[in-house]
Amino acid sequence: MGKLEGKVALITGGASGIGFACALRYQEEGASLVLSDLGVERLATAADTLKQQANTRVTTFEADVRSETALDDLMSHAMDEFGRIDTVLAAAGVASANPDTFGDNLLTKTLDDWNAVLAINLTGVMLTNRLAARHMITTGGGSIVNISSTASRVALPGAVDYCVSKAGVSMLTHGFALEMLEHNIRVNAIGPGYVDTPMTRGETESEDADGSSREQMEAMTPMGRIADPAEIAATAVYLASDESSYTTGATLYPNGGMYIA
Repeated sequence: MGKLEGKVALITGGASGIGFACALRYQEEGASLVLSDLGVERLATAADTLKQQANTRVTTFEADVRSETALDDLMSHAMDEFGRIDTVLAAAGVASANPDTFGDNLLTKTLDDWNAVLAINLTGVMLTNRLAARHMITTGGGSIVNISSTASRVALPGAVDYCVSKAGVSMLTHGFALEMLEHNIRVNAIGPGYVDTPMTRGETESEDADGSSREQMEAMTPMGRIADPAEIAATAVYLASDESSYTTGATLYPNGGMYIA
């Protein structure tokens, strides 16, 4: 029996990157899936891949995490389809609101760009957490897993907005975990280092300009390589499953040893 057998897992940012890697692993562990992201076609492609496996139960719903109404509709869709939400992975996020200005420091970064990163990476996670929790309370509890980042504790020049947003996710996780104890809802986070995702690859395509090439990312990591998304998914399975029944308010850092160097 899989570690998530019989559970319903809702994933934002589920069409690619860490979110999709977690969907694949959650599926292997027996979970029914609710995938959300931007782009109906992207979601359909992800769902088609998942449905190639036998006994897969997956539904999709496009939602912008900046919209409380859209996320409320997403939660209602999950409840209509499966009758419960047992675990949530809040993986929707961006490195920068504007790829053309990625790497700009705070002297030149626009307020609109700053607000957009925080709206997606932090407020979107908060909204996902609280709306999901309201439904979890009615069915006896659950587990929430937020995607933070090693950048929540390591400042990256030119990405201060991203670092601040992810530091906020970690503190949101700690605080909300305390608030949810009485409702049997555990809230934890994962703070990956560099991961081989479309977001990271997008950053490295213009690395000569911002100075953070893939080679430099690997050099910053004591293990000498960036992570495969499946390695982050393994941590997510632990936090989503009953194996972490005594763990709440924690941020785990699968980052190749970046904090010990």
